[in-house]
Amino acid sequence: MTLWTAVLLASVICLALKAVGYLLPTAWVQAPRPARIADLLTVALLAALVAVQTVGAGQALAVDARVPAVLVAAGLLAIRAPFLVVVAAAAVTAALLRLTGWAV
Repeated sequence: MTLWTAVLLASVICLALKAVGYLLPTAWVQAPRPARIADLLTVALLAALVAVQTVGAGQALAVDARVPAVLVAAGLLAIRAPFLVVVAAAAVTAALLRLTGWAV
């Protein structure tokens, strides 16, 4: 299977799943349990994406300036800082760590 075949197959599967979603009865989708699962699944997928992008480097794990930057961002989000402040502080943290040579 070539890369393009895999991409096209995945696209067809995604389109089919979306079509099946439109065919489900509205009562099934708006019930409390599926709505709660969808909310939790979204948060879990986003957390997994952040974790993989933070410590992943190809096939290996890399602990560099991204880890402290994410920790700073998490701390600021915990105290409900504005989002732009969180992003700026995380970027400054990573930049300073790289500049001083403490992290690559």
